[in-house]
Amino acid sequence: MDFPSLRVFLSVAEHRSVTRAAAALGRVASNVTTRIQQLEEDLGVLLFNRDGKQMTLTREGRLFLSYAKRMAALADEARHSLSASGRPATLRVGTMESTAASRLPHILPRFGTVAPHISLRLTMGATRDLARAVLAEELDCALIALPIGKHAAAWLADVDFCQLELAPLWSEEVLIILPPDHPPVRNAADITVGTLAALEAGCTYRRMAEDWLGRLPPFMTIEMSSYHAVVASVLAGGAVGVVPASILSQLQVSRDMIQTVVAGSAQTSFLTHKNAGSSELDTFRTALLSAGGASS
Repeated sequence: MDFPSLRVFLSVAEHRSVTRAAAALGRVASNVTTRIQQLEEDLGVLLFNRDGKQMTLTREGRLFLSYAKRMAALADEARHSLSASGRPATLRVGTMESTAASRLPHILPRFGTVAPHISLRLTMGATRDLARAVLAEELDCALIALPIGKHAAAWLADVDFCQLELAPLWSEEVLIILPPDHPPVRNAADITVGTLAALEAGCTYRRMAEDWLGRLPPFMTIEMSSYHAVVASVLAGGAVGVVPASILSQLQVSRDMIQTVVAGSAQTSFLTHKNAGSSELDTFRTALLSAGGASS
């Protein structure tokens, strides 16, 4: 087994095609096919199902994919550490939209000053999707939210947290927002609007709101693309919404324009794979923990 063969395997797994993988790698298709066959012979298993030109991973291939990603990442790290070229290292960072909008703009400039050799590639998504991406080692780390008092493994039962590590950063109030003319609200039973405006499924804040509102008949949830859209829907009077307090403050919506009820508090945490480890990741973690202590 060699690193060029691992690269070929990862490309075929990504593109599900020898032809497309060959084009992406700048190789001829026959060379890619030979590399895959040699790797399968070396491992003693079939890594791909061949259905015409379509290449899909076998069960053994899916198992090997995780190891291949780790070995390729370690090779890249070793190459960078030994290189004298001074090329910047890149961290693949996942973040929720709310964190990217309200927290990172204050943190990233300071991080860039202390670690100019590290570049960040940000991917935005919901907590569940980000956790899955870190578990699959598609991201090096992620900033996710979990309800305070809830165990991560119980809240996201479909994510294997035995392989992940969490470092708490800061807490966040989760608000239910209501139209200004809505009658006063003490609990969910007082809400007269039957529609919830929220971000995509997998968003912790959305699930917390749905749990808080939980009653029969259930609320209909309208999926929005941004918190600006959520607030606009509430101001129009057709829905209640869910936003973290930091976002509502940033949008500068006055309390005479909108009503708020606290649905609970969530902890934003730094999520990594237990197998992950690099000086770049440690530097980013330290910067976030320092900022978290000042922001909680």
